Amino acid sequence: MSFRVPRELKEKMDNLREHINWSEELRRFVENRVKQFEQEKAVEELEEIIKRIPPSPRGTTTKYVREDRDSY
Repeated sequence: MSFRVPRELKEKMDNLREHINWSEELRRFVENRVKQFEQEKAVEELEEIIKRIPPSPRGTTTKYVREDRDSY
């Protein structure tokens, strides 16, 4: 993969070449960005699933808590 950068930026990058491995920096950036996008997409999908779940009847939580306590 390749991409263009302005000449001035390229010169600055060249001056830092001995301190920064640009290939590794860019690879890491792309990996992190892809992971971030995948996580955002997963959250959106989960939110859609949650929206489709019907609400529980009133008192359901109390019922489950009582059942759990009584099971000991």
